[in-house]
Amino acid sequence: MVFYTKKAKAEMRRRRKKMAKSHGDGDDGAADNDGNITEAGHKRRADQMINDAAQIISTTSTKKVKTTTGNNDQPTTITIPANLTTLEAKKFRKDARRKARAQGHSEDKLKFIIEGQEAIEAEKEAAAKEDKKKSKQKKEFPRINDILSTHATQKKLQEKIDKQTAINSAIPLAEKQKYVAIDCEMVGIGTDGVKSALARASVTNWDGEVLLDTFVRVPERVTDFRTHVSGVRSKDIHAKNEDAMDHEECRLKVGELLMGKILVGHALKNDLSALMISHPRSEIRDTARYKPFMRATGRSGGKLRPRKLRDLVYENVGMRIQVEGEAHCSIDDARASMELFKYARSRWEKELEKGNKGIKRGKK
Repeated sequence: MVFYTKKAKAEMRRRRKKMAKSHGDGDDGAADNDGNITEAGHKRRADQMINDAAQIISTTSTKKVKTTTGNNDQPTTITIPANLTTLEAKKFRKDARRKARAQGHSEDKLKFIIEGQEAIEAEKEAAAKEDKKKSKQKKEFPRINDILSTHATQKKLQEKIDKQTAINSAIPLAEKQKYVAIDCEMVGIGTDGVKSALARASVTNWDGEVLLDTFVRVPERVTDFRTHVSGVRSKDIHAKNEDAMDHEECRLKVGELLMGKILVGHALKNDLSALMISHPRSEIRDTARYKPFMRATGRSGGKLRPRKLRDLVYENVGMRIQVEGEAHCSIDDARASMELFKYARSRWEKELEKGNKGIKRGKK
């Protein structure tokens, strides 16, 4: 069933009247002698009405149909304007099929695409080709030699750790109680935050138990909290934070814990400087200054440079600290320093004993 607008119907009536006048009553069997319209006239007028309707729709429509034709075997692509409503788009497709039939083409070969959809379909097709290409790519697996080498290295490291653990377990409790580890976190003060100020202090014992962990209020204006490294935030060291200590109070607490103890840590010079305290050199075990843990610069050796605690503990005791993208934790760093010291304790202490004996002999 075909529906026509009022405007189309009026135009059709006007054209029928015009045709009736131009053809006359008896032209081409349109009417008989009594003035009645014959069957042939009805058929001719019906055909004319259909053609008139199609012409009116095509002339009054403001939407242009974009078609892309190729070979006879390929479908004809018709672009539907994007601003049409659902009903208008349905009528648009119906008119296009009617015109195709009128021109003797098969409506099965018509392909309708909404305006702008060509680019989307092209992108989808390109993405599908890329996914197909990736799926065909050969998956890379580690070489068996690399797997075996890594396994052998880990096994060797575990054997060392087990051996050292057995040695450390035989150490008397009184000897273990001599050692404490410390690590501090600093924030930046002054111009550009270059100068460091104490913001957190952590002290652990031989077994990694926390003896002290506190934030420290900074009296001066902080220009760089270094949160991405230190993990310290403004509220942690704010004057209103009752859980934080003043610098002097923290200094006294740490001093009490270090009294008569052997201090273990990494780059202890920075921590002691921030705390504004000192410790006897003979009672310091700094893993950053221990020669076997340092690296030589230059091709033929040269000056020894300290290495990062993160790399040392991973290579020697298999611990992971200071993961990239995460803030440092002073408790973890203090524990890692102690574990690294435990790994080298036997040899370290023997070297110190030999050094002390040599000094005594030289004095004599």
